[in-house]
Amino acid sequence: MSMSDPVADLLTRIRNGQNARMDSITAPASRLHENVLDVLKREGYIRDYSRHNIRQGIDEIKIELKYFDGEPVIKQINRVSRPGRRVYSKIKDLPRFYNGLGISILSTPRGVMSDAEARAANVGGEVLCQVF
Repeated sequence: MSMSDPVADLLTRIRNGQNARMDSITAPASRLHENVLDVLKREGYIRDYSRHNIRQGIDEIKIELKYFDGEPVIKQINRVSRPGRRVYSKIKDLPRFYNGLGISILSTPRGVMSDAEARAANVGGEVLCQVF
């Protein structure tokens, strides 16, 4: 069965896993998922992730969620750009999320990166999601 929005599925799995206070969750593997998770790991929103082979040609990603004082580190995670409505932003037009406390994850020509990394590289792109 194909999925129309795999990034939204990944974000929903993370949100549901943290609401259920799970230590780790699994998600289907893809390069885009790994790039988004790499940004979340660099920014300190998840502990780690690893790719596991289930069977020939099918992989999954195990994501270790992060908590601080029993509360999830990720308070809010929203999908911005959807398959029906893509949202692109120039770097000068990209607003700061929660006054700079949250991050936006962008898909740029130089790869998937956070808004701070995109500002440093002076490159805009598609706004995938916002995390606080």
